[in-house]
Amino acid sequence: MRILIVSEDIPFPNMGGLAKHALNLARALVRAGHEVDVLGCDEHPIDVCGEEGKFGGRFIGELNGHHAGWKEISFGMFMPPKRPSIARNFARIIMRHARNYDVVHYHGHIPNVARYLPADINFVQTRHDQGGDCFRHTRFRDGAICDSIDPAECAKCIHATPNVLQRAVSKAAVVRFRREVAESFRAHKTVFVSDLLARNFARCAGPGPWGTTVHNFVDRSALEEIRYAASLMPEREGFHVFIAAKLYPAKGVEQFLHALAPRLPQNMHVTIAGDGPDEKRMRERFAGDRIEFLGWCDPAKTLKLASMANAIVVPSVWEEPCATTVLEGLFLGKPTFALRRGGTPELAVYQSEPGQLRLHDDMESLVSDLVAFDPGKRFGFAPEGLGCAGTAARRLVEIYRAPPGNPLR
Repeated sequence: MRILIVSEDIPFPNMGGLAKHALNLARALVRAGHEVDVLGCDEHPIDVCGEEGKFGGRFIGELNGHHAGWKEISFGMFMPPKRPSIARNFARIIMRHARNYDVVHYHGHIPNVARYLPADINFVQTRHDQGGDCFRHTRFRDGAICDSIDPAECAKCIHATPNVLQRAVSKAAVVRFRREVAESFRAHKTVFVSDLLARNFARCAGPGPWGTTVHNFVDRSALEEIRYAASLMPEREGFHVFIAAKLYPAKGVEQFLHALAPRLPQNMHVTIAGDGPDEKRMRERFAGDRIEFLGWCDPAKTLKLASMANAIVVPSVWEEPCATTVLEGLFLGKPTFALRRGGTPELAVYQSEPGQLRLHDDMESLVSDLVAFDPGKRFGFAPEGLGCAGTAARRLVEIYRAPPGNPLR
């Protein structure tokens, strides 16, 4: 098949999980014999990604306009025309190329784009976050998960104390956007990276054939090579814990350290790879001989560090849709500690054996389990083919071959 993958998150020097997912998929599809091009942002050449940007096809840098602020921050309210305007612009750009391909597969943050595409275009979008009904994409506000479906409540995400006008205009923006997203999902094929995302969207939109679930995936062969290389290294003394996360509230690293620091065993060393707005404060509060902050690390270094750890912690307090860091921890053979929320419980199917993914209801119980855990515990390999890019690519090709506009179940 001729496949066009579309994402405004590509290309950038430090790409996030969504962009890496899309490029991993592109490589898997090329390996399977398909012809794949990527339509991405016009801000950088693909070379800015380094090795991560190599996927075996042509890069087209044309997407633009999605960073426009529309003075929402200044006015303290969400503007009703903003997201429809961005979606129309993206649809126009996509249509410059769409008829040259058998399928267009979108990975991005403008879920209502499908509403502006013709019905005969074979269009698929993968939803990686909760941006189908939440302008923040996270459903996380004031340090807690937000489960409100009242569009007027969304006004508090742009202004702490919205007045009557701000509340009314923001509500109108959310209502219009959610309606357009529902129309998009009815008109074209939609894939969610977890059942959680499908459930949460249905909470707002009501029951419907909104889409199907295909979990995130990893490059298992690459991870197993990294795992093998780590097994050849001399075993380190102590209990080495590794965290890879952006340092801001939703990722829960600060909450984890608050719970762990008073109980930190003498033999435990915690290494944290990642940067973010809370990094400076967290370094000042927690950095020391046994808690180390590395700042941002490239993917190769991050995986090497993970492979050398005794345990992986993914302390997210928001609803992670489908955390790649959890999958990487499991496929590296590490006990992986996380909270029982979001799409993370769904990932238990990728354990090599029960007890590898260690889920907890709160941070205190997670820390208690971690400090009592045997750092010498080893885990085997998950069943062949499970969670790998090739398996996911085959499932997605089945979806690509379904008729355009056909609701997925």
